[in-house]
Amino acid sequence: MASVKEETSPQSKAQPAKGRAKKSRIGAHVANIGRLMIKELRSIRSDPVMLILVVYAFSIAIYTVANGASTEATNLAVGIVDEDHSALSRKIADGLTPPLFRRAVEIAPSDIDPSMDSNRFVFVIEIPPDFQADVLAGRQTSVQINADATAITQAGNGAGYIQTIIMNEVVAALTGREAHYPVPVNAVVRVKFNPNLHSSWFTSVMQVINNVTMLTVILSGAALIREREQGTVEHLLVMPVVPAEIMLAKMLANGLVTLVAAALSLVFVVEWWLNVPIVGSIALFIGGSFFYVFTVAALGILLGTIAASMGQFGLLVIPVLLVMMLLSGSMTPMESMPDWLQYIMQIISPTPHFVAFAQGVLYRGAGLSIVWPQLIAIIIIGSVYFGFALRRFRRVIFGA
Repeated sequence: MASVKEETSPQSKAQPAKGRAKKSRIGAHVANIGRLMIKELRSIRSDPVMLILVVYAFSIAIYTVANGASTEATNLAVGIVDEDHSALSRKIADGLTPPLFRRAVEIAPSDIDPSMDSNRFVFVIEIPPDFQADVLAGRQTSVQINADATAITQAGNGAGYIQTIIMNEVVAALTGREAHYPVPVNAVVRVKFNPNLHSSWFTSVMQVINNVTMLTVILSGAALIREREQGTVEHLLVMPVVPAEIMLAKMLANGLVTLVAAALSLVFVVEWWLNVPIVGSIALFIGGSFFYVFTVAALGILLGTIAASMGQFGLLVIPVLLVMMLLSGSMTPMESMPDWLQYIMQIISPTPHFVAFAQGVLYRGAGLSIVWPQLIAIIIIGSVYFGFALRRFRRVIFGA
């Protein structure tokens, strides 16, 4: 009985060997990154000032900004110049009630400019003589509202409330005289996602986003600067690690600290302490935040390679963070910026895309099928940041 002997070519034997070698190299890279991440986390743990900064930024800072930096019209001081002294003018004055306004204080016409110059009133209302008689007779008349626009948001919102109060009193006076006085427009406003227009609902979440940006850049950049100043970076040069492993470990470790702090802040500070409802998925927000944290951590490493000391790093970070946060849409709407500036910021900065992503998920309950374009934009910008940062890192740290 004949036996058949199979021969395996050297090329076919080499294929599994190459695959095993490749997997071994990937495993070695992952193990190196893991060990370096543990080193970075221990370094953060041993820095009490940095830990206090992280805790403060995601707790007390969120609460104080949400409650202190209010843009709502509350407790506004109003003066009134009543030259009519009619029932209608008194009703207008009585309509300015707390909590929107303090009780209106009647002043003389000559006191308007001095009182507003001294910041005594935010608004001064001037009611002309014969105001009620002109309204009831159907003659043209006007009420002048002087607003202190140095408090621009409160002035804008408060002026709208005052106009509404005056119009309501005028309509009530006319309908009391003519029972079938027609109202030309009946505006019905339905507010979604923030029915009572609480500014704390907006500022608290946006402050979390701003702090994620700020602390990720500072932590990752400071980790590199600290090692350069202490001379411990030379220890890494003699270890069997590559620049990408060192850089990734710093980015991932510091980004992990920021993500955990942001998640705890949303649950315990925003939802529980401030009673702000989070409509969407916090898990989706944290998942998307991973790509953003990776991007801004790469920016922090890039800035760390440019600065030679911690002082220089601080001076360099301040203008970069200010531009990123002020022009991100978290403080003012993107639509209020010039078109060319919107275009530039959406190309060079990941922050506008992250703000749009966070607002969609946390405020409106949007799913991945809606916010994926923002995530793709963040990933693309992050890839560019990482490439530039890795090139600078190799040249500055390793001299390559």
